Amino acid sequence: MKTIKTLFILLTVSIFTISCSSDDDKDNTPKFETENPLAVYYTQTGFSTVTNFINAGDYEFGLVFTPTVKGNLKAITLKLPAVNPTLRVTIWDYASKAVLRSETLNVATADVQVTKEISVLGLEKDKKYMITMNSNDWYKKNKADLTNVTYPIVAGNITFNEYRWIGGTAQTFPTNVSANYNAGDLSFEFQQTE
Repeated sequence: MKTIKTLFILLTVSIFTISCSSDDDKDNTPKFETENPLAVYYTQTGFSTVTNFINAGDYEFGLVFTPTVKGNLKAITLKLPAVNPTLRVTIWDYASKAVLRSETLNVATADVQVTKEISVLGLEKDKKYMITMNSNDWYKKNKADLTNVTYPIVAGNITFNEYRWIGGTAQTFPTNVSANYNAGDLSFEFQQTE
């Protein structure tokens, strides 16, 4: 009888300990939704006219952006009007022009979005970054009247500052700025962390 009583006490203590430690182990940090800002960017700019460019010359091009909150870049999204098994995407520190990340995406099917999860890249609040791709294929999106948009463009927790480009296949920081179109569709998945 004493053995059963001892076992019962041990079992009760074990259950209580497991229950308490489970409560202590719960992550109380807020969970934020992952966001891809590209659709909102296109809506805000009015870039609704689309022209496909295939084998149209090599360029390094993309968008300068600033997170309005601290967060993580978790994936790269891309859609092209042609197949490209080795498309290079670069994420830059805008101020220093340093390459923070270089990824290769396999666009196996034209006109189908590719998403590549990457090792998390922490992004600081109010710091400028740029995401570019190097390609000779892209969608050119602009307003029907070809007028400029006024940057910045706010898309959720991401503010787009400008669109940049430069000719060639080298991984070179783009120096040309254009406000009347965007060549894409290149974007990313961002998740606020605090």
